[in-house]
Amino acid sequence: MKTQKLKNRWLIAASAVGIHISIGSVYAYSVMTNPVKDIFDVEGSVIKWAFKIAILLLGLSAAFLGRWVEKVGPKISGTTAGIFYGVGILGSGLAVQLESLWLFYLCYGVIGGIGLGLGYITPVSTLVKWFPDRRGLATGMAIMGFGFAALIFGPVMQSLFDSVGVSNAFYILGVIYMVLILSSARYIERPPEATCQMGLNREKVKPLKKIWQILPLTPL
Repeated sequence: MKTQKLKNRWLIAASAVGIHISIGSVYAYSVMTNPVKDIFDVEGSVIKWAFKIAILLLGLSAAFLGRWVEKVGPKISGTTAGIFYGVGILGSGLAVQLESLWLFYLCYGVIGGIGLGLGYITPVSTLVKWFPDRRGLATGMAIMGFGFAALIFGPVMQSLFDSVGVSNAFYILGVIYMVLILSSARYIERPPEATCQMGLNREKVKPLKKIWQILPLTPL
């Protein structure tokens, strides 16, 4: 029987960061507030409702779809996240082009928000399994991508808004996010059960062993 080649867990981590860098761009929303409000001719507070809806859907989808993510695995859930988030951003460009505020709320807030939730929990739950001996590091790497996204995509958004216009900027960003997330989702997967169990066993044994090794050397 042909044995499956074990994937490099650091490349799995890089894939997880790729997903989080894409969805974390939501925190650069303030960059798009002024250009979008000028298109719709409304106050900035009205445009910010799309962000609020997106964050609400992030929390709801993460809470209620967590069991589904565990059931289908990170490859399917990551792909679904890429489709939802990419379509949400592309649809936001269409909403701007048609000057439809409600369509903007639907695409960026609801559809994009579901993609955010799925894209947030998929890498974290997967990395914890690949790094049972370094759970804190695994979670930190994923969240690092989420945090750095605004720093990376904020200037990119501003440059696109100035050079190609608001709706075209959304189209370009939607394609970029979708390609990044779908490419990352193709590589990411659960670790083999045996590997995961071995790591968990090591995690349980090592701290106790270190304590007994250190205690005799500790001065009274």
